[in-house]
Formats: sequence, C-alpha cells, structure tokens
Amino acid sequence: MARLARAEIFDPSEIAVVHLIGKTVRSCFLMGFDERSGKNFDHRKRWIEDKLKILAANFGIDLLAFSCLSNHFHLLLRSRPDVVATWDDSQVALRWWQLCPTRKVKLEINGEWVKVPAAPTEFELNAIRNDPVRLAEIRLRLSDLSWWMRLLCQYIAMRANAEEGEGLGRFWQGRYKAVRILDEESLLACAAYVDLNPIRAGLAEILEQSDYTSVQRRVQAMRATASKLESSGDLPHVPDKAKSEMHSRADAFLAPVSIDERKDPLGPYPSHNGKRSSDKGFLAMTEAEYLEILDWLGRDKVAGKRGATPITAPPVLERLGIEPTLWSAMVKDFGRAFKNVAGTAKSVSEARSLKTHRKFYRARV
Repeated sequence: MARLARAEIFDPSEIAVVHLIGKTVRSCFLMGFDERSGKNFDHRKRWIEDKLKILAANFGIDLLAFSCLSNHFHLLLRSRPDVVATWDDSQVALRWWQLCPTRKVKLEINGEWVKVPAAPTEFELNAIRNDPVRLAEIRLRLSDLSWWMRLLCQYIAMRANAEEGEGLGRFWQGRYKAVRILDEESLLACAAYVDLNPIRAGLAEILEQSDYTSVQRRVQAMRATASKLESSGDLPHVPDKAKSEMHSRADAFLAPVSIDERKDPLGPYPSHNGKRSSDKGFLAMTEAEYLEILDWLGRDKVAGKRGATPITAPPVLERLGIEPTLWSAMVKDFGRAFKNVAGTAKSVSEARSLKTHRKFYRARV
C-alpha cells in the first residue's frame, strides 16, 4: 500500500500530538563517534538541542519529549494553533523573524562564533504585519510540524556541511517519520520510549546519564529546585522568586509533564516565560511519578542493568489503570509497532485519514 501523504494525517489548524524521527543518511554516526572515520560528532547533539530551544520559544508547538542519539533523533510534539490564535500581528511577525531572519549578526557563544538574528526594524516587521495574505500564511506555519522539522533539519545539515568544508551534501535520510498519537495510553508509552532511547541503545544506564534528552533536563531541574528549597525554606511563599526560578529551569523550554483537567485553566493556556508555547501539561501524573515509571521500565529486561522487574507492578501504574505487561511491551516496540498513527487497537480502528477517510494500519501490539 502506498504511504499516506502528510495532509491525510496532520492539519496545522488542528491540535495534534506527533512522534517524529529524523535519521542520518545511511544511518551513519554523524552525531556521535564514527568508527570508520575516527571522528567524534557528539557536539552536533548540542546543536540540535540548542535549535530545539529556539523553535520551542517561537513556534506554537509544545516540545513534550526529545532524545538525540548518534544517527537519529526523536521528538514528541504537540501542535498548538489555539495558542497561535492568541498572538497579535506583532507577535507573529517577531516570532517569524526570530525563526527566519533576513539579517543576521555574528556573536561568540560558548567560545564559538555563530550567526543569530539581528534586531528587526519596524520596517521589516511591517513587511509581515501589513501583508494580510503573508500574515495568514505565517500564522499557519507557526503551528505546522512540517515547518518545525524543515527548519531544524535544514539548519543541522547546513552547519554540518560547513564544519566539514562541504558546500553541499545530504545529511538526513530522506523524509522524516511521523506517527500521530491518538490516546493517553499511547502518549505515555511514546514519551517513555523517547526518553528511554539512550538506555535501550546502551549509551546510558540511568536516566541522569542520558545525555541530550528531555528526561535528563527534567531531572536536572528537579534537583536544582530541591536544592534551592532545602536551602531556602520560604521559597514557595515568594511568588516573584518562584516565577524567576521556573524561567531559569533546565527544562523551561519543555512542556510541563503534569496536567490536571480539574484545576488547570481551560483553553490555550499560553506560556509567559518566553521559552515555550504553553504551560499546559500532557500526562495525568506528577513529574515524580513519570520519572518513577521511567526508572522502572529502564530496569525491565535490559542487559547490563542493575536490579530487575518488580514482581508486582508499581502503584502508579495501578492508579492509572494500565496493564503493566502489555504497556511495557508497547513502550519497547513503539518504534516498530506503529506506522502512521499510534494508539490502542480500538483508537486505531476508529481513526480515519483527514481527506480520503481511509483506515490506518492497526498496531501490532
């Protein structure tokens, strides 16, 4: 069967959660240690994370999870056209300028000279604000996952080619893979799959050692917050200081983990920290509970791991009403189990493509 067009699965005007995978050409280790050339390209993982921070700060898209490995990367994104709708014309113009500036300046960052967007003039912003057709198109792009991937992959490929003195050359292996997430069970399984990738690949043994992942950033933020709370008992009672701490967290560019449908504000809930699209979480659990699940799964039948799978499931899984054995298998095989959309058998069977209303492949697990 011919593969479906992106438009059959995704519409930038609708909220969607999607798992995306970008692979290097011929699966070469272009973002890690390449045994054939003897070169180490680990620093390119930092390029990806730095670019993700820029994209998360300007797109109407939530970055839920990410992991960067030696020959591929994983992203879990949630498009937010509802958040983009809250931005006025000036915000739209400024955000697009930050993403695609026509003028740049060179700055030294971490000992390296890089080009960054120059401060736009009113004339340059008006070129977008005063053109209704272009403005409408840009609004749509700011919640379009394809544009996110386009800007990310193009930037990394061009920078890698420049580093190696190559004017042209393929870096990525064709079209990236994209799987739409249909239900909460698949969302939790996919987030865990993305965050556990370095452990599954044998690059790390524990979450804290999983470099260039969203879970490592969340652990760093939790540790820093706990340390500050311990040294300043009155921190929770000082709103301004607490807000400042939230803005400087290592995971400030990531969407919060926890969502409480009974207490969280309704609607788009745009973020005001300037580092992410919204402050809306995505899992019905606390951040600590999510890390507990990851730690448990990381010990489950992984060669070289200390400990073993518990005889009984952790309490948090029981509270979520998830059957541990089936769900654990779903996390392990997430990358192979789903083609266009991901969900339980019922969710996949009920889903249809957006234009032709064709059925999707059912999950193998």
